[in-house]
Amino acid sequence: MLVSVIVLILGLILLVWGADRFVDGAASFASHLGMSPLLIGMVVVGFGTSMPELVVSVFSAVEGNAGLALGNVIGSNIANISLILGVSAIMRPIMVHSHVLKKELPILCGVTLVAVLLIMDGTFSGADAWVLILLFAGLMGWTLWQGMKEKNDTLGTAVDQDMSTRRMPMNRSILWLVIGLGCLLASSRALVWAATDIARSLGIDDLVIGLTVVAVGTSLPELASSFVAARKGEDDIAIGNVLGSNLFNILAVLGISGAISPMAVPDGVLGRDCVIMSLLTLSLFVLGYGFGRQGRINRFEGCALLAVFVGYTAWLIMMP
Repeated sequence: MLVSVIVLILGLILLVWGADRFVDGAASFASHLGMSPLLIGMVVVGFGTSMPELVVSVFSAVEGNAGLALGNVIGSNIANISLILGVSAIMRPIMVHSHVLKKELPILCGVTLVAVLLIMDGTFSGADAWVLILLFAGLMGWTLWQGMKEKNDTLGTAVDQDMSTRRMPMNRSILWLVIGLGCLLASSRALVWAATDIARSLGIDDLVIGLTVVAVGTSLPELASSFVAARKGEDDIAIGNVLGSNLFNILAVLGISGAISPMAVPDGVLGRDCVIMSLLTLSLFVLGYGFGRQGRINRFEGCALLAVFVGYTAWLIMMP
């Protein structure tokens, strides 16, 4: 099992490093092709930071490990809200003042509800998967249309400023794109093997490994980007990164994984994990929307979110 632990740690490190290289290379390559900053931010960067979840869940689904695939998606969404936003808000209160984000908050609640309803029968079929994929395609088109209507779009402006300092030559962009993708594939394959082996050696359910170690590991790119954005006072980017990642995880990651290999829903997912994910998503809507006042997540609320993550993780570890 020692070998599996070492492979798990090295796999997580390589996964995060590869995702970062993939995003940098893909964003620079897209810029050379003339893509708008908004499109780069939403599609390339947003897709890239969620690539770890996608690749790990796809590999897990192909190997018939539904617990790891579902656990990675649900656990990542739980970690994104409770851990990432919690830590970011503790460092600096996060103000929610983008009209686009206010529209996306209730959409995230609705998407979460749809996903829960689809797995309530105990299976996640190919038809269920295509429902999520079609919703994802429609949501991407609607969000891009909404963003293009905004003359001073926050995300597009931030990406444009970032690209002006980080743009690299075309050949280097392609090199990092290929290297990053290769690292993502190799590390994800190693991560799935190591996590499964450790779970079996310790008698721990694959679902728990997916909800904890794998979920937090694949969420590290979002943690890094949200932390930096919060520190710089770019509140919309910090919370938008989490919203976009959670939407992508539910619609694209879960949808693509289920389309490749339909899954049986493990025991405990509906009554425990989906409830926690849904309540956290609802709390994010309440905290962020503001209801007539300036929406914000203050330090006290950040501590509460972080406490939920710690308590939930401890519950998973200590349960028989």
